[in-house]
Amino acid sequence: MAKVVFIGAGSFGFTRGLVRDLLTFPLLADAEIALVDINKERLEFARRACEKIIAQGNYPAKLTWTEDRRQALEGADAVMVTILCGSTNIWQHDILIPKKYGVDTNVGDTRGPSGIFRALRTIPTMLGIAKDMEELCPNAIMLNYTNPMAMLCHAMQRQTKVAITGLCHSVQGTAAMLAGWAGLRAEDIDYVCAGINHMAWFTKFEHQGQDLYPKLRRVVATDKAIYNHEQVRNEMFLALDYYVTESSGHNSEYNWWFRKRQDLIEKHCTTGTGWNPGVYAYILDEYKKRDKSWKKQVREWLASKDPISLQRGHEYAAAIANAWVGGEPYKFNGNVPNDRLIDNLPCGACVEVPVLATRNRLEAIRVGSLPPQCAMLTGLSAQIEMMTVEACLTGDPRLVYQAVAHDPLSAAVLSLAEIKQMTAEMLRKNRDYLPTFEHFTV
Repeated sequence: MAKVVFIGAGSFGFTRGLVRDLLTFPLLADAEIALVDINKERLEFARRACEKIIAQGNYPAKLTWTEDRRQALEGADAVMVTILCGSTNIWQHDILIPKKYGVDTNVGDTRGPSGIFRALRTIPTMLGIAKDMEELCPNAIMLNYTNPMAMLCHAMQRQTKVAITGLCHSVQGTAAMLAGWAGLRAEDIDYVCAGINHMAWFTKFEHQGQDLYPKLRRVVATDKAIYNHEQVRNEMFLALDYYVTESSGHNSEYNWWFRKRQDLIEKHCTTGTGWNPGVYAYILDEYKKRDKSWKKQVREWLASKDPISLQRGHEYAAAIANAWVGGEPYKFNGNVPNDRLIDNLPCGACVEVPVLATRNRLEAIRVGSLPPQCAMLTGLSAQIEMMTVEACLTGDPRLVYQAVAHDPLSAAVLSLAEIKQMTAEMLRKNRDYLPTFEHFTV
């Protein structure tokens, strides 16, 4: 019997979907599913959802649940991580403080000042999970879904020996979107995608050996509905010739081009990129509404007598876990250390490349070089991520300032003195949530 642990099981959508997927594999149908969350209400929701899936599928799986991750990790084969460190009361300042200085954030969970501070709060907890795995299930694989993906994975891959990769649905999601624009099915496309998380590039996108990029460029340039569906990414595609992963909302934050002036935001960021919270009350009110609405939807789903779909979804994690315990090998895009995988990105950086999962083994596939026009921005972001991890591991607040100083969006709108002041304010606000730092002067 395999054992799969979910840390942060209260991430209801992820847990429900991944458990459904896991149980579709014969090797995992009788697995022990161990749920962990420090939020009792969310843990109860996850327990009831998994019980519903197991019962409807008549699976021989065993379900356990606990608030103690060490108890769950004992003897695990695979560990799925979907956590959030800090409530809205703290992470709202990742958005609100930069906004006060003129750095307009859309999502704020991956890079830039908001992503940097989310990493600083989250890395210690992720290292704790990895260290527990070294002790309690050293042969298990960690599949991380928590953001900021690259910085968290880089920290763990530097500090622990556990097999770790980070997973994101942006690669397969973008591939399916582009295939649809080309009038094809996603399963009929051949592609190579490489870079860093949320900034990986489709260096090859083909159908039956034919390059689809010329057709996609015509479609994006002439079809207004398609162009407007992904305004930021389509502008980047038309300029840089290769398509980038993750949404326009995310990518609008990662560069110099779209959010440094209000007129540019109004021109390029009107579809799916308009977070623009403005004031403290907005975030609190909006997330209180969402939390209340979410709980209502969960309770309705749990109470419904209608049959639920047990068809496998498109996330990578279940197929990787199946391969890890001896099932069919599985190729996916994962986050791994750059050990001669991408020549023109920093050695040792966490990169997102094709990976083959087999029994107790992950084998990353060498890509070579990214197109230079893509590598320039990607390499800068990778170096900022590495500097942030170094800052967290050493407790050096000056490295935090230097990382933020090189963030493209922050540098496009602020002077060094202003960035220093903004970083200092964010450090003070996060003081109680940064256990690796002893002082907060930049």
